[in-house]
Amino acid sequence: MAAAELLSRAENLGIDMNRDWDSMPPPPDNMGIISDDDDLMMEEKPEEFEQGLDNVIVVDNLPQVPPEKYQKLMDVVKKIYSAVGKIDVENGGIMMPVDPVTKKSLGFCFIEYNTPQEAEHARETTNGYKLDRSHIFNVNKFDDIEKFMKVPDEWAPPEYKPYVPGENLQHWLTDPKARDQFVIRSGQDTEVLWNDPRQMTPEPVYKRPYWTESFVQWSPLGSYLATIHRQGAQVWGGANTFNRLMRYAHNMVKLIDFSPGEKYLVTYSSQEPSNPRDTHKVVINIFDVRAGKIIRDFKGSADEFAVGGSGGVTGVSWPVFRWAGGREDKYFARIGKNVISVYETETFSLIDKRSIKVENVMDFSWSPTDPILSLFVPEIGNQPAKVSLVQIPGKEELRQKNLFSVSDCKMYWQSNGEYLAVKVDRYTKTKKSTYTGFELFRIKERDIPIEVLELENKNDKIIAFAWETKGHRFGVIHGDHPKPDISFYSMRTAQNTGRVSKLTTLKNRHANALYWSPTGHYIVLAGLKGMNGQLEFYNVDELETMHTADHFMATDIEWDPTGRYVATYVTSLHEMENGFIIWSFNGNLLYRILKDHFFQFSWRPRPPSFLSPEKEEEIAKNLKKYSKKYEAEDQDVSNLLSEQEREKRKMLKDEWQKWVSEWQRLHEEEKLLRQELRDGEASDEEEEYEDKEVEVEEVIDVKEDIVDYEQD
Repeated sequence: MAAAELLSRAENLGIDMNRDWDSMPPPPDNMGIISDDDDLMMEEKPEEFEQGLDNVIVVDNLPQVPPEKYQKLMDVVKKIYSAVGKIDVENGGIMMPVDPVTKKSLGFCFIEYNTPQEAEHARETTNGYKLDRSHIFNVNKFDDIEKFMKVPDEWAPPEYKPYVPGENLQHWLTDPKARDQFVIRSGQDTEVLWNDPRQMTPEPVYKRPYWTESFVQWSPLGSYLATIHRQGAQVWGGANTFNRLMRYAHNMVKLIDFSPGEKYLVTYSSQEPSNPRDTHKVVINIFDVRAGKIIRDFKGSADEFAVGGSGGVTGVSWPVFRWAGGREDKYFARIGKNVISVYETETFSLIDKRSIKVENVMDFSWSPTDPILSLFVPEIGNQPAKVSLVQIPGKEELRQKNLFSVSDCKMYWQSNGEYLAVKVDRYTKTKKSTYTGFELFRIKERDIPIEVLELENKNDKIIAFAWETKGHRFGVIHGDHPKPDISFYSMRTAQNTGRVSKLTTLKNRHANALYWSPTGHYIVLAGLKGMNGQLEFYNVDELETMHTADHFMATDIEWDPTGRYVATYVTSLHEMENGFIIWSFNGNLLYRILKDHFFQFSWRPRPPSFLSPEKEEEIAKNLKKYSKKYEAEDQDVSNLLSEQEREKRKMLKDEWQKWVSEWQRLHEEEKLLRQELRDGEASDEEEEYEDKEVEVEEVIDVKEDIVDYEQD
């Protein structure tokens, strides 16, 4: 667009170029994101450029500079806004008017992008950009200025609109049968179903073909179901069905991650470089879930977002940003080269405007409940490895432990944030092999004491480790033979509440994974993949096996949120036996569903209970009192199922009797025909017949051969 045309358009709109734009109100909230399904089926309308300039933005509150500094300011503006989208600078893509008398710039400029989406993105990301203390950008769409010019001089009260409540996104929690939902993907279909073990089959809730282009994901509290598309992500929910609630525009999105309190959604995409020697270009957007707006974006090469920064692993580890524990969504952090960058969500900027410098930091994790970071720094030269605990936002180091001869280290937080287990692989003196031990931090106790735990055979390979959910126990699978051992430990016992103790060791188990119930107490010892789906349902309170079973070729296991049921499933990684099985917590098989091309199974999460710990304890003590109602309902369902089974058997029996009667009728009708075929014999009784065996010999062929015979 030429400068003269832009000035002419402004004059036609009655816009004074010398106006003070600082007092302009913000633009209205209008996110025109193209739908990724039904909207795209509509016929595309040709663009009508004369109807608006929605690809042009106005940047106000620029410095007013003389002619000798004009080009320098233009270069600064060009650098900032070219990073957001493509600008045709050579053809007047940026125009910064000047005063015809003083020759100074007027303090604002017009920028034209290729698309309205780029212009909207530029407005969102640069509005409020701080060039210096005196110049903070005020960015608006050019078309919005016409709306601002039409604002009446006299204020009028807004039109009253009655309040219309939105849908209750937690309505599914009021199910009278207290059932849980789960989502599955198989073939082209995505289905949400009720788990109904009483009826021995799931009950359909919602089904849609081609609902997503890659995967679906529940939000942490179960309010939303997210789907992935080429144009971006969408979230769905509702009281009785699944309506589209919001779209999040992010081209070629590949991964998403919700904040724990569902306030924010992080989306990720990567683009292959034109030069094979370059790394992938990464774009990460953080959206407000309810508003659908981008709050902050991060762009760069894949190396910049790799664990350990550009000097670390080349692949990006997801999630790049890890959220602090709790539902407040106050902090999130990422790891870089020699730094941990912690952001606060009030302004989405670094805390104290700087990262935490930690030389050679390799990994970090948040406490699930408190703003506490655990950091791991490997051993470099004469400097020992260390694990540190850092309080946020004060960045105060709460505890540090130096570790020597370290090969590798992995951190495991207990779900209540009471304990931290650090699995440490150490080199032997000869450096030819390693052994493993655990450093156990008691986070809630004074001065955060640390215990060291080593297995009886410290050379045992650690196959799996898992904390009891909301509990003080943990399990370890260890050993080098095909049937490893499983040991259970407690961080407190009746005799000694401040010291770890072993509860038991189970010898020679077919297991390579541990799955604790969400309520604790029970655990599934699973032998997945190479162990062909061996399952052992174990009661840790009583230290006894409740049941053993198997789900051949099972690839995954997932407890429901209440800890009452377990799902095991075989995905399309295997060509056979695709589908899922629902088990009771103690290992009874409730029902099996087979699905060809089975891709995904996921329980719908439940938000935390509003009951106090005291109330939950009271219910547990008086469980028989509360369970009478549900036992009666179970009996009614059982009786109904028995009646249905009896009706089914009666129907089958009636069908059989009908078939037998029809056969007997045909038998009587054909009696004369049988008598004729038997040369007048009228009897159909078997005992009046005599079986004889007759051998018949028949010469098939005779062949003569003349053989020459010679004597020596």
